[in-house]
Amino acid sequence: METRLLEGYNCIITGSNRGIGRNIVEKFAANGANIWACARRTSSEFEQDMQDLAKQYQVTIEPVYFDLNSEDEIKQAISMIRKTKKSVDVLVNNAGMPYGALLQMTPLKDLKEVFQVNYFSQIYIMQLVSKIMMRQDRGSIINMASVGGIETNPGYLAYGSSKAALIWATRSIAKELGRYHIRVNAVAPGLTETEMGHYKSEEELQKVIDRTGMQRMARPEEIADAVLFLASEQASFVNGEVLRVDGGR
Repeated sequence: METRLLEGYNCIITGSNRGIGRNIVEKFAANGANIWACARRTSSEFEQDMQDLAKQYQVTIEPVYFDLNSEDEIKQAISMIRKTKKSVDVLVNNAGMPYGALLQMTPLKDLKEVFQVNYFSQIYIMQLVSKIMMRQDRGSIINMASVGGIETNPGYLAYGSSKAALIWATRSIAKELGRYHIRVNAVAPGLTETEMGHYKSEEELQKVIDRTGMQRMARPEEIADAVLFLASEQASFVNGEVLRVDGGR
């Protein structure tokens, strides 16, 4: 029988309803993880999909709903998870929002929203979940960064700077929590075949592909593989790392 890398783990995954997040849920379930699958709003299609995955891989998948713009909703959701008295072995901060605009075309309210979703909410979730992990004296946190937070290009002030801030936070928090046997890492995908990956124009997409060594976009399951590695004991001494999965940009 094939080894399941997360057998019996309990994992929180945000942005579970589509794209990379949906692929992470399936990858984790296939490897034996029980999952709190987080999404922004209730959907019968999403709940059915999670039920089907749970049955297929013989794990538990429980939908959890909250809006990253609402600290109250985040707090209530994590409180509900804490009250189950189950361990929280892995947190995947995957949910986020894209945004592209030049400096003069970026209203401050939009910049604040991008940072709320892509940075402040991620920090708040880590604050709440790390308290559980500290009591356990173990855990793994994986933040979804982006090569957009490493490379700089015109038109991505809001998105790129929010992801750069998350990368800095990942490295800083890794040093704080390492003593509690909690590893904190990030994955920085390049262009990926998802709805979010196509918010650029076709011309912009082609320019990026042209300067990518593998001359293509990533498949979401390839990003999920990297997250699985960081979540598992195969990465037991990997901490404070930002793993680029970008095909050689």
